Amino acid sequence: MRRARVELWVALWVVYLVWGSTYLGIKLAVRTLPPLLTGGTRFLAAAVVLAGILTVARRSLRASRREVLSAAGLGVALLACGVGLVHVAETRIDSGVAAMIAGSVPLQIVVWRALARERVPRATVLAATVGLVGLALVVGPDGIAGGSVAVGLLIMLAASLSWSRGSFVARRLSLPRDPFVATVYEMLGGGTVLVLAGLVAGEAGQLDGDALQPGPIAAWAYLAVVGSVVGFSAYAWLLRNAPISQVVTHQYVNPLVAVALGALLLGERPGPATLAGAALIIGAVAVTARYEGRGAVSASDSSPAEHAAKGARAATAEAGDGAA
Repeated sequence: MRRARVELWVALWVVYLVWGSTYLGIKLAVRTLPPLLTGGTRFLAAAVVLAGILTVARRSLRASRREVLSAAGLGVALLACGVGLVHVAETRIDSGVAAMIAGSVPLQIVVWRALARERVPRATVLAATVGLVGLALVVGPDGIAGGSVAVGLLIMLAASLSWSRGSFVARRLSLPRDPFVATVYEMLGGGTVLVLAGLVAGEAGQLDGDALQPGPIAAWAYLAVVGSVVGFSAYAWLLRNAPISQVVTHQYVNPLVAVALGALLLGERPGPATLAGAALIIGAVAVTARYEGRGAVSASDSSPAEHAAKGARAATAEAGDGAA
């Protein structure tokens, strides 16, 4: 029992720290590396590494054509239009601010549920409303002022909307039952689109000696291997071995880690309005996760088949990564 508890907390802290640190990793990588190619090659490399691990472990990568296409399409929504745009946004805004906006994704999903006329508990709607007010505080002041930062904020907002919409739609898709296999095809789909977009945008011409510096290259490798493969492996393990109410705590811990790392290592200093908005977002997500998690426990801990289905859907929470 004690060993199981230690394993649980190790996995949780891996997800907390790894996914929280990916915003810092992105910021360091895109200092010199072109953002779209950085994101695309990161996901393609992670897909190759994960596929290799699965092959060595003798876990089949086979899936139906429909499942492969669904996973690849989901990867476009989540990883290309979602995380890929985070790379672009962080060329203009602080990593901590990007993490705060990404932290509102669970609240945005509540809005998508309401628009789809699903029955949403009143407490969840109230928490989401408060959190979205916080999102307005994070985006509002600099967004209204205009300029490069405003463009970055809008790009980051678009990224979070794509992630939340993709996460919401994922429940209706036919995905591979094995969450690791689903993630391989998601990363292949999203990574391919990002690389093609980067080539069309002329980013290949930016890969000169000045771009290929040790720091950004190391950050890219960290994102590909640690952020994507290690972080998701810990998350997938948690889905099978921990109550969902504990697993979802990463949704509000990751932004805290990202803000702390940005302040400590990059000297980022969010303004009072941004910090107040972040507090509202994190508080609202904590309340939503706690309230929704209670109802999810009995519905999600019934059988291995349900765990597998839940895991495949939850593969949409990879990378980063929250939304990074």
